[in-house]
Amino acid sequence: MNSPRTRFYRDKINGKIFGVCSGIADYTGVDVLWVRIGMVLFTLSTGFGIPLYVILALIADKKPGYLYSEDRAEQKFWQGVRQSPGRTAREVRAQFRDIDRRLADIESYYVSSNPRLSAEIEKLR
Repeated sequence: MNSPRTRFYRDKINGKIFGVCSGIADYTGVDVLWVRIGMVLFTLSTGFGIPLYVILALIADKKPGYLYSEDRAEQKFWQGVRQSPGRTAREVRAQFRDIDRRLADIESYYVSSNPRLSAEIEKLR
């Protein structure tokens, strides 16, 4: 999981101050509004919210520009990879197996079980 897409980054473009809450929202897939509400409640109840926010702002790297994507499906995919990489790999493998099976069905239909195609091939000989 050393891919740049699976790391936690500050999301400065979508963030308000340092982009920490927006980065947490992007990393987890939770709406940024709920992360901000949680941070405010955490700050009011414990008092550690602001120091934690500042520490995360200093430690976390800024999100690189090439990781910003307008494609919502791609964003959801990478959030799934961060949450459960094993499940995502199984889903991708299952999709490839399904595509392979469908291509094999098409190939067998057109190669062996199409009498009209076979007859036309015989006419050409």
